[in-house]
Amino acid sequence: MAAKKRKNIVVIGGGTGTFTVLSGLKKYPYNLAAIVTMSDDGGSTGTLRDELGVLPPGDVRQCLVALSSSDKLMRTLMNYRFDNGKLKGHSFGNLLLSALEKITGSFDEAVEKASEVLRIRGRVVPATLDKVHLMARVGKRIIRGEEKIQSSHLNGSLNKLWLEPSARANPKALSAIREADCIIIGPGNLYASLIPNLLVRGIPEAIRKSKAKKIFICNLMTKMEHTHGWSVADYVQTIEKYLGAPLNVVVYNNKRPDAKVLKKYAREGDTLTCWETLPSRPTLVGANLMSHRSHATNKIGTPAKESSLVRHDPSKLAAIVLRVLDNEAPRSKAVRYLRDSS
Repeated sequence: MAAKKRKNIVVIGGGTGTFTVLSGLKKYPYNLAAIVTMSDDGGSTGTLRDELGVLPPGDVRQCLVALSSSDKLMRTLMNYRFDNGKLKGHSFGNLLLSALEKITGSFDEAVEKASEVLRIRGRVVPATLDKVHLMARVGKRIIRGEEKIQSSHLNGSLNKLWLEPSARANPKALSAIREADCIIIGPGNLYASLIPNLLVRGIPEAIRKSKAKKIFICNLMTKMEHTHGWSVADYVQTIEKYLGAPLNVVVYNNKRPDAKVLKKYAREGDTLTCWETLPSRPTLVGANLMSHRSHATNKIGTPAKESSLVRHDPSKLAAIVLRVLDNEAPRSKAVRYLRDSS
């Protein structure tokens, strides 16, 4: 009997959300590819872009660590951030990727070499290899750069979002999308991590042509500056607008975190994404998707005693994806499984 062909899963995004999805899925026998946004210009990444002229390594680094099968020390090393001296604020992984880009002359090749070092289970693919900046028109203002856009109030006043210069898709990203059985978008910062991928010329077109199941994993929380008061339906409407096509499955959380945690978010104006207003068209999978682990960290980077961040649980997200790929995504079945395993 012929061996069953492994399914190809493409995860599109960047940052913590994509890290979480990949961390859960890498435990299963899938061919994974992460397509990563390339418009970051803040913090260590922004400094390296300005001073060395390299492509942004930060989101790529996180995806490499998520898929790594190397020992814990190597994963910790990639995320290690210097806290003093001239390297203050830089992570070792960012420096490594930038150095590899300089040595090889190609960021694409730098990612491949780092993938070998970390023995990753899958592929990490930059969405574009062009040097781009995220741009926004808010009212009559033009805002340049992802970092500034993240801190600007866009909710209800965003007229246009684009990349400058216009970006061409990395051929490897288009190939991964063409071969995909499942395409996952999110969770992540909507205007900084998710939509920038859909602004790359060729990527939304390839997704629209694909016969793969298109899954959107909705954010747990809203962001004061961008998505204040949003519902699941609002997120879906915006993703579909930039994608230019309907989604097949929408995965969303329907469990409230501890009131004390929500109060901490409320001080910043952030709220729990509302699931009372749902889109009517895609298949909907609602469940308790929250992690019960502590995500607060103290000065030396070890978990604090009390959880202060609302995060998705990697295992719960992976369980949902398994159900969808096996055509077992009715809401009741997914919810029952997650309750049993939480």
